[in-house]
Amino acid sequence: MLIRIGYDIELAFTTPGAPTALVYMLQVHPSHEDRLLGGEHIGISPPLRTDHYLDAFGNHCARVHVDAGVQTVRLRNEALIQDSGQPDPQDLGAIQWGQADLPVETLRFLLPSRYCEVDSDLLAFAWQNFNNTPLGWARVQAICDFVHNHLRFDYQSARPTRSALEGFRERVGVCRDFTHLAISLCRCMNIPARYVTGYLGDIGVPAVPSPMDFSAWFEVWLGDRWHAFDARHNKARIGRIPLARGLDAADVPIVMAFGQHTLKRFEVITEEVSEGTQAWNQASSVSWKSAAPGFQ
Repeated sequence: MLIRIGYDIELAFTTPGAPTALVYMLQVHPSHEDRLLGGEHIGISPPLRTDHYLDAFGNHCARVHVDAGVQTVRLRNEALIQDSGQPDPQDLGAIQWGQADLPVETLRFLLPSRYCEVDSDLLAFAWQNFNNTPLGWARVQAICDFVHNHLRFDYQSARPTRSALEGFRERVGVCRDFTHLAISLCRCMNIPARYVTGYLGDIGVPAVPSPMDFSAWFEVWLGDRWHAFDARHNKARIGRIPLARGLDAADVPIVMAFGQHTLKRFEVITEEVSEGTQAWNQASSVSWKSAAPGFQ
């Protein structure tokens, strides 16, 4: 299938007298960019000098030089990407390795991070509640089941500083909070887990009335590769398109501006379109959905 993706994001700088910069992670992750048809069409208004680079996790990043006097910066993108049209693959027999046998590059995804406290009360809780579950896929699924039922999804209660332990205690959150808590519990059980942010539309599921937004899920290392899990939705989904991966949300900010600023516009689109060039021509006329910014 073909999926149309894109965004329209505008920042207003409240002190435009001095030059500054903003960094964005809004390009499809390198692991999926070969699926793009014709690449991405990223526009910056006004035209500003931009440096592109890969960060320590292999994510596409860009630094925009915001000249003195620039009051607003607008980022826009539209693209078509191919997808299998199948739900997230599952490997129920994937092996959970001991710490001594894990690939060394996965070990950092066992450690505490900014929003994922492994060395906390979560450690004792995890071992008390998940030590008797079967190793591997079933254990991760048990963690997802717990998080999905323990937290109540509520955009109005979103808080960008909430950690996994705070979410566990407050029992409320948004996608990033579900993801942080599941990651922390997996790491407590010595399962490497990493944070993913990206596109996830209402494909193959009933559409929800809330505005479109970027989404957050996580991946664990089982067997010989990373596998996607989603404690928020707690089901295999169609059309996950990653933008960036890291230890937690601190590593993958969608847009980070230096200096005082406000968010004037935040619109995201991800939807299935018909095959063929006609769908691409018609897609530009589709209305975008606006979302409450900043929280996944």
